[in-house]
Amino acid sequence: MTHKTLIKVRGYHLDVYQHVNNARYLEFLEEARWSYLEDHGDVAWFAEQKLAWVIVNININYRDAATMGHTLEVQTRFSKIGSKSAVIHQAIYIAGTDKLVADADITFVCLDQKTGKAVPIVGELKSRLEHHIAN
Repeated sequence: MTHKTLIKVRGYHLDVYQHVNNARYLEFLEEARWSYLEDHGDVAWFAEQKLAWVIVNININYRDAATMGHTLEVQTRFSKIGSKSAVIHQAIYIAGTDKLVADADITFVCLDQKTGKAVPIVGELKSRLEHHIAN
């Protein structure tokens, strides 16, 4: 299941070269992940379970420049569920085009908020995450 989030490029997103600063793409990706999780009820579920998502790795490719006034479409989907971690793939396009601006694979673990330790992805947690791949 691919979730789409639109983000308008503003002046404060730009660097001295008048294109989106590389660090801002990480913020765009994070905004889209939060939107995805909110839209699917995962924020509340994880809070109830006292679990937190912790990013352990981000691999990002910068493909093209986005500039002032562009609207970006961030596509977010789960791509892999392992026994200890999972991967979300995200791609940023200029909205309404096939122009890929950046893409990234984000690996995360689920942390028990009481112990501060990563938990294995099993049982109900695994089912919940696998649901995102299946749909």
